[in-house]
Amino acid sequence: MDSGSETGIAGQRIDIGCRDGINLGGHLWPAVGRCDGAVIINPATGVLTSYYHRYARFLSAHGFQVLTYDYRGIGLSRPDRLRGCGYRWRDWGALDFEAALTFAREHDPLLPVAVVGHSIGGFLPGFAESAPGIERMLTVGAQYGYWGDYARSQRRSLFWKWHAAMPVLTAVLGYFPGRRLGWLEDLPAGVANEWSFRRARMEHSYPAPERKEIIARFAAVQAPILAIGMSDDPIGTPAAISRGLSYFRNADAKQVTITPGDLGLEAVGHFSLFHQRHANGFWLDTLLWLRDGINPWPQRLCPAPAF
Repeated sequence: MDSGSETGIAGQRIDIGCRDGINLGGHLWPAVGRCDGAVIINPATGVLTSYYHRYARFLSAHGFQVLTYDYRGIGLSRPDRLRGCGYRWRDWGALDFEAALTFAREHDPLLPVAVVGHSIGGFLPGFAESAPGIERMLTVGAQYGYWGDYARSQRRSLFWKWHAAMPVLTAVLGYFPGRRLGWLEDLPAGVANEWSFRRARMEHSYPAPERKEIIARFAAVQAPILAIGMSDDPIGTPAAISRGLSYFRNADAKQVTITPGDLGLEAVGHFSLFHQRHANGFWLDTLLWLRDGINPWPQRLCPAPAF
């Protein structure tokens, strides 16, 4: 059991079985009082699911049953040997998120299932066969790592870090040693290379015969999506978020760009919206969308994706 000491709410340690035999480690957070639905939290690349536990406790305290989990190769789901495991970004969606979605539905079939996805975690649901059953999605800085969409002011440094240094180190070691470098967690080679060599069109990362099915999977998602971006996020820029949303072409998608000033801060960036400091602000606002489908930032709407 996770202690849940901040709020007295505990997450139950669980294992989630994927259809290819891989087991994922995670936690299930029961709703306090009336349950308004289930929420699955999809982490960013190389971020431990424990980073989202405070937000999971917050949601459970406000009437949601919450499922958190680590993707294969990360944290509770890391194998003894990361080198040579062959895990890919696509597997995190088609296999891992699919398994999490199945677990949530089987645990309580009557609950509508919403998804909160951070960074790549907001894009991965499109790979899952069962994603058409999602009730609602809330994404934060969601994109798929195309370097051309990075903020111009940091594009060169981010390109060197993630699209030059990362593939070289991955080729030498057989995995990406992110933890040793202080650059997120270690990553399986397949995940690191998908990120490093991602092209403007996501489907071009995969064999030509598979591309039509991949695009159809994303198009099958019809859940309303609220895609949140921060104006000072160098990775999840408005262009990057729009590019990702364009694949969910049959979903009712709303994109908003919030400024740090909207949250009473000077800077936020790509990672910090799930920090405890946002519990009395941004986190409360997310309840409006998850519970009632209300966009808390109508004045910050962006134009529809134009890709």
